[in-house]
Amino acid sequence: MKRIIYLLVTCCFISMNLVAQEINWVTLDEAVALQKKTPKKIMIDVYTNWCGPCKMLDKNTFHNKDVVDYVNKHYYAVKFNGEGNDVVTFDGKTFENPNYNPANANRRNSAHQLTSYFQVSAYPTIVFIDEKGKVIAPIRGYQKPQDLELYLKLFKDNDYKDMDTQAKFTAYAKAFQPAFKG
Repeated sequence: MKRIIYLLVTCCFISMNLVAQEINWVTLDEAVALQKKTPKKIMIDVYTNWCGPCKMLDKNTFHNKDVVDYVNKHYYAVKFNGEGNDVVTFDGKTFENPNYNPANANRRNSAHQLTSYFQVSAYPTIVFIDEKGKVIAPIRGYQKPQDLELYLKLFKDNDYKDMDTQAKFTAYAKAFQPAFKG
């Protein structure tokens, strides 16, 4: 009897879409290795432990069903602590955080060297990497699902390559019709 009740409750949650949606997060090393086997762009969520907007991005945007489905299908997704102490090799270079202070793990700490390479100047920043491992662009700040959708599709479809002026991007953004639900 308990098993039947459990199954019914589970089915109700699934049908009501209350089961949390999850992006398939991998490490940067894993994403680069996967990219060599099956080319896809990489989306990197550069966050910190103390950043409120980073937590909102994770809760509101990275758990949105439309975002989850699109990212899982078209990108390798990476979470990277911009003030963490991981040693990372990327693009033939090794990056670390030599001034990392473990006592500041959950408050402001020194910036990881990789943040400079990715041109991160604020948190959160979502960095997009092309199939050859080159930075396309860092997108700074909190993004609602529909805001992120514009960039996900712009970069996935390579439309950004035709945008050599701010005016072209502005026209693209103005004409963009978001399909993701909020």
